[in-house]
Amino acid sequence: MALQTPSNVKVGIVGAGCMGRGVAFQVQATEGMSLVWIADRDEKAAREAAQLAGDATYGTDFSSLLGTTPIDVLVECTNSIGPAADYCLTALASGAHVVLMNAEVDLALGPLLSHQAKKAGRTITSDAGDQHGVLASLIAEADAMGFEIVQAGNIKGFLDRYATPESIKEEAAKRNLSPTQCCAYTDGTKLHIEMAVLANALGYLPPPGGMTGPRAHTVQEALTSFDFASYGETPRIDYLLGAEPGGGVYLVVRPKKNLPPEQAFYLNYYKLGDGPEYLLYRPYHLCHLETPKAIMAAVKGSPILTTDSRTCDVYAFAKQDLPAGTPIRHAIGSAEVYGLVEPHNTERIPIVLLEETAVLKQSIGKDEPISPRHLDLPPGRLTTLWTQQEKILKQFTK
Repeated sequence: MALQTPSNVKVGIVGAGCMGRGVAFQVQATEGMSLVWIADRDEKAAREAAQLAGDATYGTDFSSLLGTTPIDVLVECTNSIGPAADYCLTALASGAHVVLMNAEVDLALGPLLSHQAKKAGRTITSDAGDQHGVLASLIAEADAMGFEIVQAGNIKGFLDRYATPESIKEEAAKRNLSPTQCCAYTDGTKLHIEMAVLANALGYLPPPGGMTGPRAHTVQEALTSFDFASYGETPRIDYLLGAEPGGGVYLVVRPKKNLPPEQAFYLNYYKLGDGPEYLLYRPYHLCHLETPKAIMAAVKGSPILTTDSRTCDVYAFAKQDLPAGTPIRHAIGSAEVYGLVEPHNTERIPIVLLEETAVLKQSIGKDEPISPRHLDLPPGRLTTLWTQQEKILKQFTK
């Protein structure tokens, strides 16, 4: 069945890296959509991405492109946080919907962006092709089939928590990624960010003590690798390490309590097993190939995933012994810290707030969490937006 898309949807992209290039091509290849322009600080990168989409307009000045050539949807594809938030806020104020192929800004400032989108009468949504977006769609399908969610899970192929941009640079080059970006994938920070976005949007939590990520041979082992009895009523997030099919996402589910016992017969007949938990999974996620689905959802006012609250965050932990005076900048994918998702904790520093340089005031040991006593957050646009968001969250949680 063809993708049902409103006709003549005008799309703009900010960020012409690996994912931005893919989105540019995919938008242009989707009937009913057209790439109007693409912006990037690197003019050469913007030009090459525009050429992939049939010579779309390109440039380095986002505001100028948006001001002179209005769009229906902005796809945010940078790996920034503070600047990305401003791109999104400017687009919303201009009347455009927003798709976030940027899990970092989604985690850091999702509630603020959602609040501003509602004020503008626009839609903001996570992308459909990243793991959290794919899980959101799978969860919606599971709910429609009469399941309640026990666990939403990711499949991680390889993990080296102590990887650095230097140690991973050759692998990054093979994959056409920056060493920092590849490092964030390898050390698990990116996975934790994506799962935290999902948890915040849906009210889920990591299990007590954080995600466990047991090593497994196959995704079916998700049914036997976790202590579901300890979860209580709140769905949890977690992941498997090294499990076949090697990628994708999964759900552990149970039939809703109001369904008749006969449901178990059908589930066994459909080869889902004997219960009480059952496994649903999708063995792939296709990133930019699925972005048009999110664009369509935004235009129709039915977001894939939108964050209005916060149940957890991804906090910074030291990759090595760090002496006082150590500068930490662009912490996600750095040589200094990795990120782990935990329930909301004001005694720890969210890794997304370490985009600008912060200097340690005292030493910290390997694998220790960084707390407010270890450093002062640098003043700047990101800190200002975070403060605004905190006021909004307090207003709606009274």
